Amino acid sequence: MDIVLYALTVLLYGGLCAADWRALRRASVEPLFGSVPPVPLAVGLAGPAGAGAEASRARSFGMLSRALLFVALAAHGLLLHMTIFPANEMIFGFAFALSAMFWLGAVIYWIESFFFSLDGLRLLLLPLAAIASILPLVFGGVRVLPYAAAPLFKLHFVIANVAYGLFAIAALHAVLMLAVERRLHALKGAGFQRNAGNKGGGWLSNWIETLPPLLTMEKLLFRLIGAGFVLLTATLVTGIVFSEQLIDRPLSLDHKTVFAILSWLMFGTLLTARKISGWRGRSALRWVIASFVALLLAYVGSRFVFEVLLHRPVV
Repeated sequence: MDIVLYALTVLLYGGLCAADWRALRRASVEPLFGSVPPVPLAVGLAGPAGAGAEASRARSFGMLSRALLFVALAAHGLLLHMTIFPANEMIFGFAFALSAMFWLGAVIYWIESFFFSLDGLRLLLLPLAAIASILPLVFGGVRVLPYAAAPLFKLHFVIANVAYGLFAIAALHAVLMLAVERRLHALKGAGFQRNAGNKGGGWLSNWIETLPPLLTMEKLLFRLIGAGFVLLTATLVTGIVFSEQLIDRPLSLDHKTVFAILSWLMFGTLLTARKISGWRGRSALRWVIASFVALLLAYVGSRFVFEVLLHRPVV
């Protein structure tokens, strides 16, 4: 059963991504008719009203694409549940952490897509989700956690993974915003203006055109970071309480804890500077990415070192 879910998940993620990239490349080489450019499958629901057969076809593809992504998420979620919680125990490791993180990121994207057109984010997220979903097949040597049934640990585990998913999507948002900002500066320097009717702009221009305005993306980015920061704070608190119950010591300054606290401080600094001085722009976006890298090193990085490089079990 597991291998069927692995295959289904990868095929759906990969197929949707390939279809989107194919549509994007076709849009960059084919002539545009009227005022409605060809769009990736996921843009369908956001197509302009009254655009005729082209817009109607795009909406139909968009609805099908969204439904297929839901099936992929359901298969991936079931796969994670079956492989992490087999027969009254819990198996986990860096590969499972990455798979769960990108699954949650894709779920958050799917919900976002009902309110914003974020197809550029989808084109980055789906390949990462496809790769992450099969990592447990390659790196399956994980430790069975003896305390998995503890209610406080389950709460800590769920909160931590949701926080990871929120920050993963926030980091991808930051990457997209940097790409859009760089593209806009390049167009401005060349004496052009960004507009939907600009023909012959290539796949990069068509990709950027699928994104909402920078101000909208920025507002969404800081909402994600704010929610993630609250959950990361709860993760640290529940982790401290659980650690005290497990080893009678509230805080152990190991690799995981140090990087988790560092990431918390970095995201907290970003939100404080945003509140006080309205910090924004490239430096803020790079700070988001650096903060996420620190968070990634906190758990995924430490487990990768122990499990893959040192071949040692970790708790």
